[in-house]
Amino acid sequence: MISRLLTGYVFGSKVLKLSPVLLFGPLAGALTSGAALSIVTREAKSSAPALGYTGTYAFANIILSMAGTLMVLLLENHSLHEKQTFLSQKNGMESYSKEIELFVPGRICLFGEHSDWAGVYRRINSKIVPGNVVICGTNQGIYARSKAHESRLIIRSCISEGSDPEYLDIEMNKDRLKEVAESDSIFCYAAGVAYYMIEFYGVGGVAIDNFKTTLPVKKGLSSSAAFCVLVARSFNEIYDLNLTKRAEIEAAYQGEIMTSSRCGRMDQGCAYGQVPVQMIFDGELMTSYPIVPGGDFYLLIGDLKRSKDTVKILADLNRAFPFPQNGGDQRAQDYLGGISSEITDKAIQAIEAGNAEELGTLMSQAQELFDDHLMSLSDELRSPQLHRVLEDGALKSWVFGGKGVGSQGDGSVQFVARGEAERRQLSTYLREEYGVECFNLDLRKATAVKKAIIPVAGNGTRMFPATKAVKKCFLPIVTEEGVSKPILQLIIEEALSGGIEEIGLVINPADEPLFNSFFEPLSPSLLNKLPTHLKEEARRLAEIGKHVTLIPQVKQEGFGHAVLCAQNWVGSETFMLLLGDHLYKSFRSSSCARQVVDCFNELGAKSSVVGIYKEKLNHVEHYGTVSGTWEEEGVLALAAIREKPTADYAAEFLTVERNNAEEFFCVNGIYVLPPLLFSILSDNERGREGQGAELELTAALEQLIGTENCYGCEVDGVHFDTGLPTMFVNTVSQFALK
Repeated sequence: MISRLLTGYVFGSKVLKLSPVLLFGPLAGALTSGAALSIVTREAKSSAPALGYTGTYAFANIILSMAGTLMVLLLENHSLHEKQTFLSQKNGMESYSKEIELFVPGRICLFGEHSDWAGVYRRINSKIVPGNVVICGTNQGIYARSKAHESRLIIRSCISEGSDPEYLDIEMNKDRLKEVAESDSIFCYAAGVAYYMIEFYGVGGVAIDNFKTTLPVKKGLSSSAAFCVLVARSFNEIYDLNLTKRAEIEAAYQGEIMTSSRCGRMDQGCAYGQVPVQMIFDGELMTSYPIVPGGDFYLLIGDLKRSKDTVKILADLNRAFPFPQNGGDQRAQDYLGGISSEITDKAIQAIEAGNAEELGTLMSQAQELFDDHLMSLSDELRSPQLHRVLEDGALKSWVFGGKGVGSQGDGSVQFVARGEAERRQLSTYLREEYGVECFNLDLRKATAVKKAIIPVAGNGTRMFPATKAVKKCFLPIVTEEGVSKPILQLIIEEALSGGIEEIGLVINPADEPLFNSFFEPLSPSLLNKLPTHLKEEARRLAEIGKHVTLIPQVKQEGFGHAVLCAQNWVGSETFMLLLGDHLYKSFRSSSCARQVVDCFNELGAKSSVVGIYKEKLNHVEHYGTVSGTWEEEGVLALAAIREKPTADYAAEFLTVERNNAEEFFCVNGIYVLPPLLFSILSDNERGREGQGAELELTAALEQLIGTENCYGCEVDGVHFDTGLPTMFVNTVSQFALK
């Protein structure tokens, strides 16, 4: 008996490579021992051993345990085959390429809907005005991991958030791909793109794991086009085709028109990413131009939770082309031609000027003219829910204007909000009053600062013993909206308000599960238990998590050391640095972080900027303190910086001209710094080896001041220090006040 069990175990583990959890199940079955199975199941904390028990139990008296093990392997492969087609192929792909991760956003048409396909008719009727649209990638989209496969197109796709995955596994054969492209399969788009790629580029196969989709489908946000771009980009990057974004767009478009869908020419513009782009359509010729926002725009996109028939809308409107047969046809061509193009050009000017009010006004104007010229051509364009929302007088205090999205109909609605606070209020109202699910879209003033470092690896000893139970950065602060948020979330929101796109959290590696769980989306059951306004916060937190990268700091050896840990992540870019225990409230429409970034942008790339504020002499011992001369109002050219100086030292060496003798300028915890700082920190790191001293940031900043231009930006706002119990109490009592 023992020899048979050992033989079975060796064969199962060494030859068949079975997991021990699964292997011990059939071995227990070979013993016909339910008690053995119970022990194995309990120790494994899994029911997996039971998969193999039943089969080997039945044959235990006839077949050796080794044969039972073989049977389990076969059963395992058979039972999992249907749902693991993608995963079963994955191991065989290791030799072809490394896995790549991709994200393709949805696409929203801000202005010029329908003029893309209308402009294509110029190849037949030259009197038609070229199509003129403004699009922008959304914050929502399609996430995937892709790798090469020798000969097959393999896709596992989560079509929408929370849905069960769908599977495709077919040969990279043009006839087979064409067959799927022309079918009603959800993978018709992918097959069409694959057909195009093999026809024109001779590629091999690819395996795509679309593990998450946050983009609503059939809402005018180009979900199908985004999937087509995803497939085209997978082939492009895996096979090093070096295709431009424009070439990816063409591949995605040609793939989609192989299907029964007849998409517009702008849809695949999601390939450009989350930036506004103008696209011109003159017959078959398409040209595109990036648009640089001159200010910040707070847009809100709402899913109306109604159905619409895009195919019917397109069919109805296309009857007016290429040559008008009646007055209605002419009105359609007039709007989709010169009228729409003129509004779009004005919208571009508003975006470049940073004029949100004008942009909102133009949206409302575009909607009014759209209805006047096109609604009579298609019943689908009557869109009662869209117009009910747009005509709601309660929205006026929150928005500058709004309109429908994409082909229109009751798909989605978009608004230009008056500000970030107004957008939050609008989102809550739409959800409560109409059941509209909303997401934000920000158009930000161009900035060279894209990444921010936030060190949060410390032990929080000054807040002990509370920090024995919870990390300091997760201590709660109540906002003026009455929401209890962790300190960390408020700091990240401050960074994002400054135009930052990527957040690097420097953490203790042991805390990685804690941080990962914090940014994970809530389960549907827990989400449903929250009141409406907190559901919005839950969604926002999950969205914030998409911008976060965790950076390990194995040893906590000073603030400067924490910053140095992020060197590889930052690379050669200018970056923002934020303290992990400071919060801010601006007295302006722009946040404190944004004020520092704007100052940096105005001063030029070859400079460093730190946020500064006035502090009483008897408090300087708690903060980094600077001196210098005024470059201009609110901008101090720094001559020196000192970490927590004594009052006597500050009074003698850190005075600033034209300043009250009892007031000094301290650092508020917001920095915009060059990659040169990493070189200085690295040199200092080597210099302290074996000495046991911490690597401090201020010493490096002192060296930086002596190397290049460094400035202090007097921030119009207030900051809150949460690092000490007394200061934390003050923050808790004051932060929620308006």
